[in-house]
Amino acid sequence: MTIGDWAVLLTAATAAGWVDAVVGGGGLIVLPTLFVVLPGLAPQTALGTNKIAAFSGTSAAVLTFARKVPMRWKTLLPAAALAAVASACGSAAVGLIDRELFIPIVMVVLVGVAVFITLRPSIGVTMATHRPTRRKTLLVIGMAAGLIGLYDGLLGPGTGTFLIITFATMLGTEFVRAAAMAKVINCGSNLGSLIFLGATGHVLWALGLAMAVANVAGSIVGSHMALARGAGFVRAVLLVVVVAMAIRLGWQQFG
Repeated sequence: MTIGDWAVLLTAATAAGWVDAVVGGGGLIVLPTLFVVLPGLAPQTALGTNKIAAFSGTSAAVLTFARKVPMRWKTLLPAAALAAVASACGSAAVGLIDRELFIPIVMVVLVGVAVFITLRPSIGVTMATHRPTRRKTLLVIGMAAGLIGLYDGLLGPGTGTFLIITFATMLGTEFVRAAAMAKVINCGSNLGSLIFLGATGHVLWALGLAMAVANVAGSIVGSHMALARGAGFVRAVLLVVVVAMAIRLGWQQFG
């Protein structure tokens, strides 16, 4: 790799950390960049190398959010553990399933999310008037951790976005708090996938650790901006990222 290649990948990792901290979706910045710079890279290795940066960035985001946003640790930590197991299972299946089958499905979901947010401007901007029951909260967080965690290990990009939307729509959580909750679970799913892919030799450690430093820097800046500017800012960035992800996947599938 040349100095230029390193510069491109570290810039992508920094941008991904910022996007991930605010709304998720940083994987759609890093993974395509890895394939462009290293065209012969196996999908599992690209995913594993990205997970070092992603785990580091989400960990930094969790620490930043936790200082300002109340966390339901008794609920979120077990959910993060569930997400880790589910993500490891997803990563184990990467080599067995044609990932191209998932792209059209993800595109439809992303477009639906963008339309929903546009038509429902109150979603995620204010907390719900009636708090959900503890049973519903546990069910929603648990299902999100399991299903979206599985997706994170299998494909990855947009995991944080899907978690934020789930918490905002089903629990009435405003976007900043939803982003904080999402980071805890996403941290678990990143760790589970990283452990499996690292154990099976699908990680470029030197590159991944360098990208992790850049990702953490972007994540800290993004977290502080989300906290300072509030739910309206997160909602606007969320819309931009969702549309960009849909376009990027469409280009990848049909371009």
